[in-house]
Parts: sequence; structure tokens; C-alpha cells
Amino acid sequence: MSAKITLDKDTKQKLDDYRTSATLTGEQIVFKTFPKKLQDFVDSTSNPQSPFHLSNASHSTDATVYPTPSTTEPDSKKRKLDSGAVKNGVAACSSNDIQHAKHPGMMLSNKHMIAVHETLKRECEILVDLCDKVKLWINLSMPNGDNFGVQIQEDCLSELHRSQETALNLRDAARQDYLTRAKICTKVMKYPFVEDYALSLKEHDERQLFMARQQLHDLRSVYAVLTDILHKNIDKIRSPKGNNSGTMY
Repeated sequence: MSAKITLDKDTKQKLDDYRTSATLTGEQIVFKTFPKKLQDFVDSTSNPQSPFHLSNASHSTDATVYPTPSTTEPDSKKRKLDSGAVKNGVAACSSNDIQHAKHPGMMLSNKHMIAVHETLKRECEILVDLCDKVKLWINLSMPNGDNFGVQIQEDCLSELHRSQETALNLRDAARQDYLTRAKICTKVMKYPFVEDYALSLKEHDERQLFMARQQLHDLRSVYAVLTDILHKNIDKIRSPKGNNSGTMY
């Protein structure tokens, strides 16, 4: 019969240190980072200096159709591309080739909304990362067996997972905005004398800024719910074996 394999002393010490580090990180996030993020979001959008303030919508949209900038590619390269040069079995084409474009004009993106989306994406990524660290702490503190304390931990993990899904869905808002805006821009380029298309672009940008502010409020709500649930059940999260009575708050 083969001997049982066990952890050597050095490896066991490293695992214990990792578990201790995960615990300290998790508790730091629950008691310091989550409340701070909650406080940071409270009045951030009501300040006129905030990029999320609706006053920015009036001057951030440019519905002008500009002439396409001239290309600076060498004539020899243009001739090769026009002749249908083939590379690795695929016809080569210029990424900025507008020779055969149906509407070769150019419209500028909304730089203000790009910055707003980048801020939202960064906040969503931060939330996902923080939840991952708290989930690791809770998973490592789970004891063997099935008792009430473990059930509380699993419920908290489910709430953390739902929070991550919310953050990932909010992060996708930028892609949806760019796609919808591009469709409106093509209408403006195709029918530059129809003022309603230009107005619809301005209304779209204003709506997106309003939605971005609302999404920031949604993130604040996520932090509020997580902070409340984790703080109320912190004893059961820390010591699930000693909490076999009561219910989850």
C-alpha cells in the first residue's frame, strides 16, 4: 500500500500565509474600500465640474460632416492596393481606403462621452476585482461540512456574483452606445440637409450622458447592498462553525 502524500512544512506555511493574506485583504475591502467607494459616489454627479453632470451634454456633440482628410500613402502602395494585391491568400486592402466609400465624409466621435465611458468601465472593472478578492476570502474560510454558517457564506457569495454580473453588464454600455451612434451618424452623412438626424444625434448623446450618470448611481447601490449584507453577517462569515442558529440578515 502506497504511503499517503502530505504537505511538507514549508508548503503548508506558504498556504497558511496566503490564506492569512487573503483574509486581511478581504476584510480591508469590506470595512475600508466598500464604504469609501460608497461615499465617493454620493455627490460626485451633482457637481457641475463632474464629467457626469448633464450640463456637459449641450456642447459635447458635433454633428458636422467634415471632408475626408487626404491620404499620405505612396502612389506605389495605392496602385498595389487598387490592383487587388494578394497576401497569404487574402486580398489586401487599406484600413483607411475611402476610394470606393459611398459617403466618404467624416464625423467626429463624442470625445466627452468617450472619457465618461472610460471612467465607467474602470469603475466596473474595480468592482469586479474587489468582489473576486472578497469571494476568495470567503471561500478560503469555509469549513468542511454543511452547517448554517456555510449557508450564510454561500448566500454572500451569490450576492457578490450578482454584483459582478451587474458590473459586467454596465461595462457593455460603451459598445452599445458606439454602435447606435454610428448608425445615426451614417444617416447624418447620407442626408446632411435633414436637420432631424442631427437633432437625434444630440438627443442620443444627452441620453447617454444621463444613462451614464444613472449607471454610476447603480454602482453606488451595488456597493451599498454589499456593504450592508457583509457587515450584518460578518460574524457568520468569519466563524461559520460557531453560528448554527439565527438567519441571514
